[in-house]
Amino acid sequence: MTVPLSVLDLSPISAGSTPQQALRNTLDLARHAEAWGYRRYWVAEHHFVRVASSATSTLIALIAAATRTIRVGSAAVQLGHHTSASVVEAFGTIDALYPGRLDLGLGRSAHRAAQLRSAGVPPVSPPPRPTEVRDGVVIPPPFTPGQVLDTAKLAATYEALVLPGAQSLDYTRQVEEIAALLSGDFRTADGVALHAVPGEGADIELWLFGSSGGESARLAGRLGLPFVANYHVSPGTILETVAAYRESFRPSDRYPEPYLVVSADVVVAEDDSTARHLASSYGHWVYSIRSGAGAAEYLDPDTAPPLTDQQERLVRDRLATQFVGTPSAVTERLSALRQLTGANELVITSVTHRHEDRLTSHRLLAHEWGLQHVRAA
Repeated sequence: MTVPLSVLDLSPISAGSTPQQALRNTLDLARHAEAWGYRRYWVAEHHFVRVASSATSTLIALIAAATRTIRVGSAAVQLGHHTSASVVEAFGTIDALYPGRLDLGLGRSAHRAAQLRSAGVPPVSPPPRPTEVRDGVVIPPPFTPGQVLDTAKLAATYEALVLPGAQSLDYTRQVEEIAALLSGDFRTADGVALHAVPGEGADIELWLFGSSGGESARLAGRLGLPFVANYHVSPGTILETVAAYRESFRPSDRYPEPYLVVSADVVVAEDDSTARHLASSYGHWVYSIRSGAGAAEYLDPDTAPPLTDQQERLVRDRLATQFVGTPSAVTERLSALRQLTGANELVITSVTHRHEDRLTSHRLLAHEWGLQHVRAA
């Protein structure tokens, strides 16, 4: 049986385009992804940058309304910016109208931002090991937070997204609160029962996302939840992330065994040279994120300047682990990633300047992978 593929979308804004067009592109890609047989369509939460997926629950509702069968969800809600009740009520509202199709992915990006803000960025240390290739999969040195060039915008973003004086809950506690609100078992510290309406009893799958072998991976295992390991964000830590999840896993009613999804950045075209050209401005986009400025508009590869040596050094691991090429070449590399990690599913993010090229990338991959087409888009 073919391992499922899913889609991760940030609603990227291309240079010369608008947020409005980026959102239209997201809805269009979601309809096509459903037709081409992708299992899920997830959107990521980012703020004050040039992507249009900041209001994830609103966008998820729009995608659910524009599609019929594909599962839709978050990858992931940044919990430090939201109360447990607001998350459950928002997703419960969507589930009330589009039942049984929602994936509630949770992440701790906002908690990490708060830690950086309060404790400062650790100094850059030398890479602990060289890049290696394991069974056809590139494993570069891990990227460390100390390599971020400027954290001023990160700190300002955190300030703007929380009420003055508000304190984020401990991540584990908030995940447990959300699970309790969904199941109807929620109690306050004083023992008062509260019931999320809508939300309680909703047919929503809870997921955790992580980029290391730390709290997220181990919590997902301990709670018996499905887990997404972010190879596309942190390729250097993928093996320890997967190992932490599996070692910590305890069976749950819904998941008697671990269920692992691994992410990958992909650009597919009819020939290698076209694919490489389409992907040639990817490094600039990753650099804008890692520099601390946040995701910039996605540059046109026809006019983007070459990366400088300093820029290339900061994004080298991501360039080496992007899957770029013909359908057969990319499928071979993705199969190696799935085999090495034992993933039950892969989630694909594909960013190009032109929407038409992004559609083509997903279409060619779906066909080569052997996904079952559902209906004409």
